[in-house]
Amino acid sequence: MTKPEPRQPSAETESVCFETAFARLENIVRTLEDGQLGLGDSLAQYEAAVGCLKQCHEALAQAERRIMVLTGVDADGNPVTEPLEDASLTLEQKQERRARRRSSASGPSDKPSRKETTGEVDNPRGLF
Repeated sequence: MTKPEPRQPSAETESVCFETAFARLENIVRTLEDGQLGLGDSLAQYEAAVGCLKQCHEALAQAERRIMVLTGVDADGNPVTEPLEDASLTLEQKQERRARRRSSASGPSDKPSRKETTGEVDNPRGLF
């Protein structure tokens, strides 16, 4: 007898699992905030909440791994994408990547520079 291959969860299943876990987490938080449970029940609910939170984080991490970044279009007008690899980057690296994407998408600017619009010159002493 052969083992069945593990199935990859579909996006719809992931969404339902996330939504269900998140809704359960919200209910647990409300129950704990009410303060009507005893210590033992509160601890049990807290442990269940941690489990729900873990499920939510896993679902979000899996969704993040599936996100593709639109990098442009090819000659035929089809979208060109690449996997999102921001998970291991620092905040500064992410900002730098976004800035590069924005500047490459916008191309050279036809807008006049600040110097051109304010009349600034390279000489800091001014005109006189």
